[in-house]
Amino acid sequence: MNINFKTLGYLLVGFSIVLLLVLTFVKIDFDEQSGFLCEKFHENQWNMQECPAHKSNASWMIVSAFGVGFLILGIGMYMIFLFNMPEHEQYESGKEFKQVDISKLSDDEKKVYENIKSKQGSAYQSDLIKETGFTKVKITRILDKLESAGILERKRRGMTNIIVLK
Repeated sequence: MNINFKTLGYLLVGFSIVLLLVLTFVKIDFDEQSGFLCEKFHENQWNMQECPAHKSNASWMIVSAFGVGFLILGIGMYMIFLFNMPEHEQYESGKEFKQVDISKLSDDEKKVYENIKSKQGSAYQSDLIKETGFTKVKITRILDKLESAGILERKRRGMTNIIVLK
């Protein structure tokens, strides 16, 4: 599963803005109602400690909801601006790839080459195994041939390789 953190960040920011706007209107309405209640208690010279507006915890709940809204906003901003992209996505910068005469490639080599090219020129080796249905050994041999032909290069990343077209 490939998650685009920047898009998710934009969704979180949008959601938090809507949430904060709704909370703003709820808080304004709540404050107006509380003010009206306090005014009526004051006019009738009743005990202010008995005023339902002073006994309610709703104001604190609204403030807590604002805190959650700002937290979601912060996470969204982090995802948009500061979150590091997965390393294979750094190679997707619209780079033009080396011209390859695919008529000289075998069917299996073409399948692997086209799979990598369809992903903007970079893919994890483990993803190629899953998507092509080839064994690890077969993928390794195909990548060896394509790498020796100067079509791609492998870069070690943890327990797998990132395959990048030249």
